[in-house]
Amino acid sequence: MDIKIIAEMEKLIGKAGVLSSEEDLAVYSYDGTFEEHTPDLVVLPESTEQVSQVVKIAAKYRIPIVTRGMASGLAAASVPFSGGIVLCLTRMNHILEIDLENRVAHVEAGVVTADLQTAVEKHGLFYPPDPSSIRHSTIGGNIACNAGGPRCLKYGVTGDYVLGLTVVLADGQILKTGGKVIKDVVGYDLAALFTGSEGTLGIITEALLRLTAKPKFARTALVEYDDLADASRTVNAILSAGIVPATMELMDQTAIECIEKAMQLGLPVERAAVLLIETDGSDEEMVNREIESIAEICKKTGAQYVKVANDETDRVNLWKARRSVSPALARLSPNKLGEDITVPIQAIPEAVRRLKEISAKYGLPIVIFGHAGDGNLHPNILFDKRDPQQWAKVEKMVEEEFYVALALGGTLSGEHGVGKLKRPYIEKALGSVSIGIQKGIKQVLDPLNILNPGKVLPD
Repeated sequence: MDIKIIAEMEKLIGKAGVLSSEEDLAVYSYDGTFEEHTPDLVVLPESTEQVSQVVKIAAKYRIPIVTRGMASGLAAASVPFSGGIVLCLTRMNHILEIDLENRVAHVEAGVVTADLQTAVEKHGLFYPPDPSSIRHSTIGGNIACNAGGPRCLKYGVTGDYVLGLTVVLADGQILKTGGKVIKDVVGYDLAALFTGSEGTLGIITEALLRLTAKPKFARTALVEYDDLADASRTVNAILSAGIVPATMELMDQTAIECIEKAMQLGLPVERAAVLLIETDGSDEEMVNREIESIAEICKKTGAQYVKVANDETDRVNLWKARRSVSPALARLSPNKLGEDITVPIQAIPEAVRRLKEISAKYGLPIVIFGHAGDGNLHPNILFDKRDPQQWAKVEKMVEEEFYVALALGGTLSGEHGVGKLKRPYIEKALGSVSIGIQKGIKQVLDPLNILNPGKVLPD
C-alpha cells in the first residue's frame, strides 16, 4: 500500500486504527473457512462518518474494500482475495438505544449477537435470530449474510427483524433506510436489498432491529432414532399436526459421537440420529401440552426414546451439545467443509439419503446436522487438505451436494451466504435473467467495483 494512502488513513482514523505490519495483515487474511489472502491494509473505524471518509479515499484511488466483523463466515465472503483494504467494524460495537416502548434496538454493526440478546433480555425483550456463532458473530455480519439459526422455524431469519439500516455507499455517501415504524411501504425496500448482500452493495454500519416479548417458558426434548430417515419424516409429521416448535434440530450418528467424545454429556452414541426439539411461549400449560403432543408424534414415527429436559440445567446441556457440533468435528479430521443447503421440508429424507450416497461414493465422511424444521441441512465433509487426492474428492462432493439441493427444489444456502465458495453454482440456482438483474444493481451502486469484488455474483 502506498505510504501516502496509509498517511491519509492514519490522519483520519489515528495510527492505532490503521494496521500495515506483516503480522497484523496476516491476522485479517482469513475467515471461518480454509481460504485466505493477505490484505494491503487494515482499517478499524469507530463511526459511520469515519467509514464514509475511508470509502471516499478508497474510491479516489480505486482500492478494493472488504468489510469484516468477527470473520466467522463460512463462505469466504470476508477474505480479501483482491488485496486492498480490510475495513473491520469491531470497534463499532455500541448498543446505541433500546427503545422499550417501540420494542426497537439501535445498534452499531460490530455488536456481538449474544451481547445484544443479553442486553434486551434484561428488559424482558427478545431478539430471536441465533446463529450458532452467536457468541462471536456480529450484527453487521448477520445482516450482511441474512443469518439464521435454530429458531428460524418459528421466528424467522435476521432479515425479518431489520427495520432500518445505515449504509455507506461506494462513493462514501451515507444512506439511511427505514425507521421505527412497523409498517412502511414507501418506495423500494432498500433495507431488504442490502440485507444478504455480503458487503458487495454497501457497508452496513448501524441497524434498527425489531424486538419481541421474551418467551416465559420453554420445554426441550431429545428424541432418539435408529433410522435417520425416521427422524427426517418426524419433522413433517409434527408440522402437519399444526404444531410449530421454536426449533427442530437434526444430528446424525457421527455428530453425536463427536459431541459425546468432546463433552461427555451422556448422548446416545449408538443411535443413528437425534432430534432436538423445543417449544416456547408465554403460557406454561400450552408449552407443556405442545411438548407432550410432539413426544407422542415422535413415538408414532419411529422414535426409540424421547427424553424431555426436567429443568433448566438439562435444557442448557442439550443445547450445549447442539452448539458444539461444528468444533467437535475437528476431533475426527484435520479439516471440514460445512455447507448449508436448503430443501423443501418434504424432501429432507431424500436429501439425506442422497448425501449419504455421495459419502459412500467418494469414501469420505459426510456428517449431517442442521435445522431440520426449515429444511436447512449442514452436510460437513471431513477430510485432510494436505492430501491432494482427498481435496480433489471434496471439490467434486461439494458440487454434487449443491446439485442434490437444486434437483429437489432447494437452493445453495439458507444462512451462510454465497461469498466466493458458492459463486460457481449461483447462476445454475438463479438463472441468467436473475443474475443479469443483480449485476445491473451492482453496477449502479458500485460502478468502480471496489466493494468486496469477486464475491456473490459470477464474472
